[in-house]
Amino acid sequence: MTDSNQPPTPDRLTALLDDGDHEAVGAELARVGTADADARKRALRAARADVEERPGAFDGLAAPLATFLIDDDRAIRLSSAKLFVTLAASAPGAVRPVIDSLAERLADDEEFYYVRARCAEALGYVALEFPEEVSDPEILADLRIGLSFDEPEVKEKLAKALACVALGDSSRLRHQVPSLAEHLDAEPELVRYHLCTALVAVGCAYPETMSEAVGELRERLDDESPYVRGRAAEGLAVAIRSDASIDSIPDLGKVDSGDDDPPAFLTDRVRFLRQSLADDEESVESLAGLGTVESIRDGTDDTVEAITSPDGSECQHCGLDLSGGGPPICPRCGAPH
Repeated sequence: MTDSNQPPTPDRLTALLDDGDHEAVGAELARVGTADADARKRALRAARADVEERPGAFDGLAAPLATFLIDDDRAIRLSSAKLFVTLAASAPGAVRPVIDSLAERLADDEEFYYVRARCAEALGYVALEFPEEVSDPEILADLRIGLSFDEPEVKEKLAKALACVALGDSSRLRHQVPSLAEHLDAEPELVRYHLCTALVAVGCAYPETMSEAVGELRERLDDESPYVRGRAAEGLAVAIRSDASIDSIPDLGKVDSGDDDPPAFLTDRVRFLRQSLADDEESVESLAGLGTVESIRDGTDDTVEAITSPDGSECQHCGLDLSGGGPPICPRCGAPH
């Protein structure tokens, strides 16, 4: 039993989770909320570590955890948002009760941008498995509108969330193809990759919509990222299914030969596009696993990992270049390197 006279500690919270007593855990979280900032931070770090090890133990605890999303301390709000990202990635159903709380943080223009970015990411993970829960037009609008003005770190998470929405239920974005395509030239590589992925996911279900993005996808065949080029090639191949007019395709031999050792992700999709352009139906069908929502869902995590950690020189939390060793703590987001 919790001793109300003792200050809350991470060990006590972990012990209560071990016991599986959600009522006691909820009471302990309420006590944590009244503790000093250092105690709140320690408790949230411990909770996040527990989420990574046993996300199922947090089913039913989203509501008391969501109170930390409106904490006066910015660092605590960020720790809470990161906790929800971790939980949503492993057990998205557990986050469903607090979708509105996450959406409110996302929509708050005065909120610290890293908090907003993490809330968007958590919403995306929920949308991937429970698309009907993240279908509110206002949430989808907040995800799209921020692509025009937000910080690069937020844009990356917005784009990721939109890709999750498209992979969860392509119909949610079928009328937003032009608004997504206009951001395919965004500076952050992950924004371009995720938006290309969202467009291909929509095109898999509604190939006729791809005619509205052909020009922007064609331009991405010259992208500096082989993964963006590959996804753009896949999108153009999908567009061909709807007889979309595709003029002035660059020399595909240059698209997948610009790198010393182009990844299979790129070469396979360039071949997919080449055979689609040649109307080689038999060869196209032999490239099983391309141009389908299922293949994108199965492989996109590995692709993102390849983009974000090509040589271990980038912060895995915010993407800052830390080549040359870098400091032990990321100077941008404060995460350990």
